[in-house]
Amino acid sequence: MGDDEPRGRDEELRVLGGPREEQQVPGERREEARVAGGPRKEARVTGGRHEGAPVFRGRDDEVRRIDELLAAARDGVSGALLVHGEAGIGKTTLLDYAAARAADGMRVLRIEGVESETDLAFGGLHQLFLPALDLLDRLPDAQATALRAIFGLAGGAVHDRFVVGLAALSTLAEAAAERPVLCVIDDVQWLDQPSVDVLAFAARRLCAEGVVMLFGLRDGGGSGAGHTGRGSGSGDTGDASVTDDAPRFKGIPRLPLAGLDRQSAAALLTGLLPPVADRIAEQAQGNPLALRVLADALTLAQREGQLGPLALPDDVSPLPGRLQDLIAQRIGRLPAATRAVLTVAAADDTGELAVVVGAIGRFGGTVADLEPAEQAGIVRLSAAAVRFGHPLSRYAAYQSAPLARRIAAHQALAAALDSERHAHRRAWHLAAAATGPDEQVARELERVAAWAGSRQGAASASAAYERAAQLTADPHLRARRLIDAAQKASESGQDERCRRLADQVPLPLSDPASAADLARARAVVELGYGSPVRAARTLLACVDELGLVGGDTLGFAGSDPLGLADGDTSRFADRDTFGLVGSDTSGLAGADKMAPLLTEALHAALSAEDTGLLAEIAARAPHLPELAVAAWLFPIGAPDSPAAHPPPAGHDSPPPTGDDHMALLMAAHCAHLLADHPRAYEHATAAVARCRASGIGGWLPTALDLLARVETALGRTGHAQEHATEGLYLADSYDLDHRAAHLRSRLALLAAVQGREADVREQAEEALAYARPRGVGRATADALHALGLLELGLGRAESALAQLRAAARERAHPALAQHLLPDLVEAAVRAGRPDEAGEPAARLAAWAATVGQPALTALSHRCTALTGPDEQAAEHYTQALVLHEHGSAHDRARTALLYGEWLRRRRHNVEAREHLRTAMEIFARAGAAPWADRARAELEAAGEAHDPGTDTRIGRLSPQEREVVRLAATGATNREIATQLFLSPRTVGHHLYRAFPKLGVSSRTELSDLLES
Repeated sequence: MGDDEPRGRDEELRVLGGPREEQQVPGERREEARVAGGPRKEARVTGGRHEGAPVFRGRDDEVRRIDELLAAARDGVSGALLVHGEAGIGKTTLLDYAAARAADGMRVLRIEGVESETDLAFGGLHQLFLPALDLLDRLPDAQATALRAIFGLAGGAVHDRFVVGLAALSTLAEAAAERPVLCVIDDVQWLDQPSVDVLAFAARRLCAEGVVMLFGLRDGGGSGAGHTGRGSGSGDTGDASVTDDAPRFKGIPRLPLAGLDRQSAAALLTGLLPPVADRIAEQAQGNPLALRVLADALTLAQREGQLGPLALPDDVSPLPGRLQDLIAQRIGRLPAATRAVLTVAAADDTGELAVVVGAIGRFGGTVADLEPAEQAGIVRLSAAAVRFGHPLSRYAAYQSAPLARRIAAHQALAAALDSERHAHRRAWHLAAAATGPDEQVARELERVAAWAGSRQGAASASAAYERAAQLTADPHLRARRLIDAAQKASESGQDERCRRLADQVPLPLSDPASAADLARARAVVELGYGSPVRAARTLLACVDELGLVGGDTLGFAGSDPLGLADGDTSRFADRDTFGLVGSDTSGLAGADKMAPLLTEALHAALSAEDTGLLAEIAARAPHLPELAVAAWLFPIGAPDSPAAHPPPAGHDSPPPTGDDHMALLMAAHCAHLLADHPRAYEHATAAVARCRASGIGGWLPTALDLLARVETALGRTGHAQEHATEGLYLADSYDLDHRAAHLRSRLALLAAVQGREADVREQAEEALAYARPRGVGRATADALHALGLLELGLGRAESALAQLRAAARERAHPALAQHLLPDLVEAAVRAGRPDEAGEPAARLAAWAATVGQPALTALSHRCTALTGPDEQAAEHYTQALVLHEHGSAHDRARTALLYGEWLRRRRHNVEAREHLRTAMEIFARAGAAPWADRARAELEAAGEAHDPGTDTRIGRLSPQEREVVRLAATGATNREIATQLFLSPRTVGHHLYRAFPKLGVSSRTELSDLLES
């Protein structure tokens, strides 16, 4: 098919329209689709037959919006739009209109989701880019390699889903380099989840490529993997809200299609008597497909006005069910041989005529058997493809077939798809044909899961494991496969699905390793939606039941590893879910699971910031490297005070190797708690990279939150903002509320630095609403800290002190409170309550002396200057500034401001101006407006007038422009910048084009000098 020719269905509403007419105006849809609220002429209509040139009825605003997007693309401006509505509302007709309009001068790439292909990772993306595979040679090597791998054109695994997303964006940009591109992605609800994620990723990053991406989504249709109902009778036609699927399209503009108004609907039925047209319009509820179907279903007497109560009952049932019944009736009138081959075509997910013909030939069918269906408009045939006129007709063709015929269709397709290229389709067809346990098919599905998992298709892998479990007779093997499915669901961010799968695991378990993995899956769900303390207790219960802890620690294991002798089982959450019958509970069988169980328990307890629980976990195995720092920080008996001896050796080791993202996260947490922020940054960066490379989307928001936390401590607030924003987007997209609460608290703190009061309060209050009732102590304390820091920056010291006091009550341990204590001390001093500042200043000084990190020691000197003898203040401020020299610029500016204020009050104005000027410039560059204003006011009071308009030109840039300019100043090319920021090179050029006038520069060579100044 040529680039100028729309790839879509012949007509969305061609389902029941009778024989197809061959005449068509170029670039326009045939007249049979006119009743879709779409193209038709004001001409004569006879019993649902419409003739004439196309116009639209009732869709003026929608058509105008499509036209504007296409016009902008021709001017080089990209855009995206999600068109959504119920089945038959006219989404495909509107997309067909766009394709027809784009045929003049634009390249059109088009796909439609196929329900049976939802578990085939990247199948949709492959279909979309099939006409553009020649462009892969133009991409950077890593991107081209990634696409070839996921398309099965080359071997190897894909190690970074973001590279796949960037490769898709780059491919579109390369295609648009020749002429503007329109991408039409219809029936998104049936597209595989990895393809949806990649295409949405690209759509959000479009800017100046000349690309338009239009998505068609059926409300409540359930986009992405997880709809594994092939052969089972499932297949919701979707009358629910688009919110079921819209989170994946967050940030993409939406165009909801509602039913047509009564006047427009009746106008589409001008061939009928007015009372009949009104009755049809009322029953159709504005649904264009229903208008057509119900009009076609009328008898001649009914067209003439004889409408009995049974023909069109007054109590309207949901439209999709009625429409399916009507379509099924039409299919039922076809010859038996046609219905049989139509079932095969409906079960096939390739759309290739050769595959269908090969399958139907196995039971004597031929392509000629499809002719009656083609004449009825139910399917369209070409030399290469079989296409259904509308997804409802495909659904009806499949669901109306008897079970035996559906099974035979899948068996025939499995036999026809015997090449290695179709191994994954073959496995799914065999699974759909299975009516009971089948270990051979289950093993094939396990191989499908492994293949999908290696290509960032964790959700598809989970679906394959789940179906494999359904086909498994052995309860122990079924349990293992369900647990694998649950873990993959968790990795892909589907925590609710993880819960459902974990609940299906048959108990008791005989394998300690499986019990450990089940505990980990349950803990992830509990952490994600419930209490972090309960999540940690769930993991500890499994450790104890498996007898993994030696009796020489705290006596949790030994002769009574289940702790049942005293009748007290309350401390072991859900003990019966990990019961092991006839298994080795000596700890040997599952010994390799102890470290992961305790490490994840520690992670959950850190989220709660429950020091007693942290001490209990660490004491189980203090010899483990993963727990050694925690055992030192939170000793049993005094969990709020670290041990007297120095930190354990090895805490400053390089990042852990291997695939354990949790080990990296905990290494970063421990370094951060010890105030070794550079090393924490190294570990956190590695954790983010590991999550990206392994496709662990469920844990990526957690890693990004930790990275943003460390970057904030290092004063890299711009990067922290970007990473926290990305993390929150991912958490919201996957409905990971726990992770979102942490990220909202982080964003609230960053907004507080800049004095964005509305943003601080919105993010902090939302975080608190989730965190407080569930005992998520870290998010609670961070949100309160953000509110206090906001008040402090705005000069409202009393309010600041109240919020910071509340935050400090959540954090008794100095390691947890090390970033809060300096703000608490300053708020108390500014509020005129120096007596309240002494204790937190002393705690900070003691902790700084223990860990010996320069950044923390600098903060300690600042607090001592505020609370100690006045004659020693200058010395402490000076020492602090020296130690700040290679640390956080923001902390340095805060200290310089306080020192400048102190000097000015003592009339050392000349020296004061030097420090106040430094503080003002740093604050201005960071966009910390309240702090810059305070420094400016102090500077003026010290005798130096200053024009706020000359503070910084960088502040005029958007965050994205700042990041592009920063990289361009290093000498990076547009393509290199695009690779780092997941943009297209054309978008990078667009940002530089906008930034240069704001900065007053005319070339890239001037950027380096500007940033250095």
